[in-house]
Amino acid sequence: MTNPLAGLFTARQKEAARRDLYARSLRLCGEYLASRDGRPTVRETRLIQAIGVLTGSLDDPSADPFDALLKVGERALEAGGDDGLALALDVAETSTGIRQRSRGAWRLRGRALDGLGRGDEALEAYERHLTLVRDGEAAEEVARRIDTLRRRRTCLEEAAALFPGSGAALRGLTGKPTSVAAPEFAAHAQARVAEHGVGDPAVRRLLELYGTYRRLVERSGMSDPLLGGSTPVGVGGLRGLLAGRTVCLVSNASEVATSTLGAEIDRYDLVVRCDSFRIRAEGTGERTGLHAVSLRGDTPWDGPAWTQPAGIRLVFGDPAAAWRRAVRQRLVPGAQEHIGDASLRRPTADPALLGEDCRDAGATTAFTVLRLLDFLDVSPRLDLVGFDKPGRLRPDEAEWVMDRATHVDDSKMRIALR
Repeated sequence: MTNPLAGLFTARQKEAARRDLYARSLRLCGEYLASRDGRPTVRETRLIQAIGVLTGSLDDPSADPFDALLKVGERALEAGGDDGLALALDVAETSTGIRQRSRGAWRLRGRALDGLGRGDEALEAYERHLTLVRDGEAAEEVARRIDTLRRRRTCLEEAAALFPGSGAALRGLTGKPTSVAAPEFAAHAQARVAEHGVGDPAVRRLLELYGTYRRLVERSGMSDPLLGGSTPVGVGGLRGLLAGRTVCLVSNASEVATSTLGAEIDRYDLVVRCDSFRIRAEGTGERTGLHAVSLRGDTPWDGPAWTQPAGIRLVFGDPAAAWRRAVRQRLVPGAQEHIGDASLRRPTADPALLGEDCRDAGATTAFTVLRLLDFLDVSPRLDLVGFDKPGRLRPDEAEWVMDRATHVDDSKMRIALR
């Protein structure tokens, strides 16, 4: 006969276990905070705030603290350093213990292990995440990281096979952190060069494998480096694509989306949209000839992929290293025909491009692309739609626009610069 109280006892045991896990994470957070000295960085401040939210949710019987726990892990990843990554891993282990089928928890665990250089363990966590997530942007990102870790392991395994005697030590590196594996791989390569010389075919292949391994340690591999045939363009190439074409820069304002301007917008030769935009055909039109986006935040490469189809995609950002990494990680093969190269990554702050009339790098995306289009001066018509109200541009940007406006049509929210 089934004991009717058995299920109740089991539920209480599970709840007690969960409380213990949350308490453990909170204790680890406290230890992390206690180890800090000096003024916290911006990233550490965000982590402290996330810990505060977690603490508050644990005191609220009606709240589910799981999402707050995951946020702590994400902020710990952003904080970086060995201690930040260690805290992220502790939080991830707690999270997977609480919910074994949480996609976010397994992804967090994979990223923490990955950051610590524990590639084989990260691979297992990523694969577990992939079994739980549906196809989409997150799945593509994790799949690319899985491919990168596998390729790193393949480099080590092939390198070990080139010199069976001395290469045996390389086989043991696949399970070690990259902070250990990379220097040992380098030492092995240097020793083989000294022993056999760079003319030896096996040595040349070994050096090639080491170079590939180092690149895959520094950044994720790309399944399609040519991005589905997309063509990089510089200033001259962009000028050629714009020459003689009428251009309309469309605001993301709700007034445009709820208007009836869509058909008029689509009649322009080139429709320009900025950052994260939504299409409502009747109001915004359906076409996107140029998509401009600015990189924001400390880790802009972690943002969502740019999947919106566009003829031209321009990515604005500084410094160059962050721009390159974001472009590699967020561009989607086949989503654009042309991609702005590094010469177009900071047009309003590049005196080599705009001369003395350059502005600071904090310009809005809309003004950045507008200033670039105006400078190229090859479009017979250059209009803005939806930028007629305060707040759409910075005050100095709005002043610049109105100083050059040739016509303003309030009924259609249109400002003409040509």
